[in-house]
Amino acid sequence: MSSRLRIAIAGFSSFLLLAGALAFQYLGGLAPCPMCIWQRWPHLAAILFALAAISIRTPRRVFILGGALSAATTAALGAYHVGVEQRWWEGPSSCVGFDPSLMTPDELLQHLATAPLIRCDEIAWEFLGISMAGWNALLSAFLVIVWISAFRQRREAIPL
Repeated sequence: MSSRLRIAIAGFSSFLLLAGALAFQYLGGLAPCPMCIWQRWPHLAAILFALAAISIRTPRRVFILGGALSAATTAALGAYHVGVEQRWWEGPSSCVGFDPSLMTPDELLQHLATAPLIRCDEIAWEFLGISMAGWNALLSAFLVIVWISAFRQRREAIPL
């Protein structure tokens, strides 16, 4: 399989993951939490890296590495999100529960006025016991492998 095809597969897979998240949001009515939004941006970057890499005559390794880094970033964010969902560690204070007894009345009002409605530490959807963040982490980790295999193939084909 050519590196150009691997790049196209990786970029299209990121497109499908992003489209799936948007479909869950806009067609399924499943509002995303802030961490869910964070995981979308690297997929967009991976799509752009893939388009840049396959649109030029010889794919540049910097675009391939950018795609791999983007996929690794969203995989890491997904894994972090899973840890927050499972309560292995705390998530950002902007999207998880809080202890109102530790707040002054003014701080409590401010928090209630700015707190997101969707919490990051609650699993909104899961399949086979794996949350959407978990699926993103697993599938994106696989995409890192696809990107790296495209890079290795290019490296063997084009010497430094």
